[in-house]
Amino acid sequence: MDSKIARCLLISKVLVADGIMTENERAFLNHYMDQLGLDDAEREQVVSLEGWDEAEPIVKAMSTEEKHAVLDAASNAALADGTLSPLELGAVKRIATALGLE
Repeated sequence: MDSKIARCLLISKVLVADGIMTENERAFLNHYMDQLGLDDAEREQVVSLEGWDEAEPIVKAMSTEEKHAVLDAASNAALADGTLSPLELGAVKRIATALGLE
């Protein structure tokens, strides 16, 4: 799996943590995928949540700077709809722990 897809899959974990992906959250994910230059097939993989289980180890192998950038994006994703749910916060914390950034 490409590291760009892995990053987006981690962001999607935050966005769906509360069971709902709002329009603002969907727009956030689309913008993030735009920034990383994902093509249509890669976007479909992210949207279908294909490879969720493989994403964390791939991102964990990145540099500390890259991991912090993913965690920053995850934190921003949690706030994309204007409401920070406890489930979204929990997802961000789990990602931080999985990436060794506690």
